Amino acid sequence: MKESLTQLLVHLDASPHASRRLEVARSIAQTHGAAVTALYAVTPALLVVPFAPEAGPSVANTLGQIDAERRAQARAAFDRSPAVPGVHAAWAEVEDYPIVPAVVRQALYADLLVLGQYDPDDSESTGIPFDFPEQVMAGSGKPALVLPYAGLPAAVGQNVVVAWKATREAARAVGAAVPLLQRARRVHVVAWGEDEEQVTGARLDLDGYLKLRGVEPLWHREGGEEPADLGDLLLSRAFDLEADLLVMGCYGHSRAREWVLGGTSRTVLRSMTVPVLMAH
Repeated sequence: MKESLTQLLVHLDASPHASRRLEVARSIAQTHGAAVTALYAVTPALLVVPFAPEAGPSVANTLGQIDAERRAQARAAFDRSPAVPGVHAAWAEVEDYPIVPAVVRQALYADLLVLGQYDPDDSESTGIPFDFPEQVMAGSGKPALVLPYAGLPAAVGQNVVVAWKATREAARAVGAAVPLLQRARRVHVVAWGEDEEQVTGARLDLDGYLKLRGVEPLWHREGGEEPADLGDLLLSRAFDLEADLLVMGCYGHSRAREWVLGGTSRTVLRSMTVPVLMAH
């Protein structure tokens, strides 16, 4: 029996990439019979521009107008987004700042988040932290589908690559991806090193986990130690296998009130060319 997602939460801003995120969310929701909530969350320009509060009322009014225009632009894009049969999409806005904790609280009630890769060349992304996806994943514990800003496949989740490592992060990502894996045409699993567990008898492993859920994976077992440039190598393998989705754990740790990504996760999120489903 196939599992299904029931609630998707997609992040919206004034960026043109937001419309594509909403389109992908609606397409996934149609397949699963899920609801979609589009959450507009952008830090006001008044809080982004240094010393703006001290610059006087004229500056504050100008920045307020910029915020209103961006919000109207995002709402118009939401209203123009093509309706998808059987999918209910609702609009919501964050009115609490900073925006990350507010988005995290909403994320707690979603099965899957649909977020966007940070685009350094997008002028409309100034109100979004550069590490927004990883902060939301770390704060909520919810899986996220992160979409690259540079191009997207026609469909997401038809040919999937799973980056497997026997860790809780990878296991969480695979578990969250099961509804997508069950509907994929092909699922590849890429893994490095050897499994060193000394368990006899009816031993549990990922192959059995997936097959019990109706997923027949194609394994790509790499010998030797996990390479130092694993992030780049994963993206390369995903390209070679013509993947439209990469599933992997999101690794990192907190340090002095800051979320610090691991090297592989950082590389993938900065250089991604394929949608990535991650979980921390």
